[in-house]
Amino acid sequence: MPSITFLGAAGTVTGSKHLLEYDGHRVLIDCGMFQGQRELRERNWEEFPIDLDSIDAVVLTHAHMDHIGMLPRLVKLGLRKPVYCSFGTRGLCRVSLPDGGRLQEEEAKHRNKHGVTRHNPALPLYTEADAYAALKYLEPLHYHEWKQLPGEHSFGLCQRGTFWEVRLWSFTLPMVRGF
Repeated sequence: MPSITFLGAAGTVTGSKHLLEYDGHRVLIDCGMFQGQRELRERNWEEFPIDLDSIDAVVLTHAHMDHIGMLPRLVKLGLRKPVYCSFGTRGLCRVSLPDGGRLQEEEAKHRNKHGVTRHNPALPLYTEADAYAALKYLEPLHYHEWKQLPGEHSFGLCQRGTFWEVRLWSFTLPMVRGF
């Protein structure tokens, strides 16, 4: 029987990460960054709660940073699996992830220069180079195209009115507005 573990966006609306487990396989749905108050942002630095080698694939629902922002860090930490998304999400990831890395590098440099950090030295969560390394794992799909996952199951990205869904065999996970 499939199960879902909420690794983020539980008790808050940010940091979307959901682990779908079925038939001995694991699919990470979204790998979002926690944003907002310091207590939330500090969660981004915590050890990832599952072994990255145990993940069979990643599915991105859309390109908001609270759904994609941890991808470069997870790749830096060893994730080497396909990351499925729509063509639009891939296009936005190509812009937002490297830009986010560059901004984090600039923020760390500024904090170190002016001594406004609790850490010595302040470090970016991921760099622009980390983001470019992560982009090579993106595998875009057309909407309503079905992709085989490990095991006997497949999934597709489907539009339902103003909402997008990730459909996995007969199990449907509704998602918020996306691209």
